[in-house]
Amino acid sequence: MQEILKQFPNLTENQQLQFARLQDLYEDWNSKINVISRKDIDELYTRHVMHSLGIAKIIDFQPGAKIMDVGTGGGFPGIPLAILFPEVDFYLIDVIGKKIRVVNEVASALGLTNVKAEQMRAENVKEDFDFVVSRAVTNMPDFVTWVKDKVKKTQNHELANGILYLKGGDLTEELSAFPKAVQYHLSDFFTEEFFETKKVVHLPLKSK
Repeated sequence: MQEILKQFPNLTENQQLQFARLQDLYEDWNSKINVISRKDIDELYTRHVMHSLGIAKIIDFQPGAKIMDVGTGGGFPGIPLAILFPEVDFYLIDVIGKKIRVVNEVASALGLTNVKAEQMRAENVKEDFDFVVSRAVTNMPDFVTWVKDKVKKTQNHELANGILYLKGGDLTEELSAFPKAVQYHLSDFFTEEFFETKKVVHLPLKSK
């Protein structure tokens, strides 16, 4: 929590309370439905919350923006981003229903009215969004195939509409087919060892 306050010093009291509640909420739900590994639950704020918020170091989502989180699992990066950006609409999807149940319960407990979560495949979504976010659910070529027609034509951000993807390691080969992809190193923002190889990849996508 201290690192979140240091990185995002303008949080309201309500946002601080919402972030502070995440540990207890996820520990409780994880004991019933395993959505986070036992090892990671003890490092929830570094490995899940702060990692998710790495996207907010790259972009300041504008009020009224629509963001889809594909393969959200237990709600990452969508839930932390929804806390940080209360005037932005987040649509969290996953193919595993029990994970979506946890997301809905956590969002409800936090009073997040800007989160909608459903058991859904990205290919079947009929809406379009300013950005599609995710945490390494698959390789980039397959991911682009899933979401390439889900991006709005109208631009409201400095970054072009498209994908914001959290991933680690050497992505040279994986991104070779996407010359417009830009990698942002999270180690430029966060000092913890966990972030040494972690990146946010921005890939602009033209709407259909």
